[in-house]
Amino acid sequence: MPYASNADLPENLQRLLPRHAQDIFREAFNHAYAAHEGDPRQEEAAHRIAWAAVKRFYVKTPEGWMRRMGGP
Repeated sequence: MPYASNADLPENLQRLLPRHAQDIFREAFNHAYAAHEGDPRQEEAAHRIAWAAVKRFYVKTPEGWMRRMGGP
């Protein structure tokens, strides 16, 4: 199911990801979800794609998710 706002994201994502990373996740998920319409694994694919989008800009550290330096 697409997410209308960051407040609709799962609670653990809201807690773990910075707001900008939440925006990236939500937008990538919604786009991928629409692109995979009719696929029985639509939601799974959308989650994988959304996490890949987050990881282009953020890296997980012991302190939490941090913006990549010099990244895309």
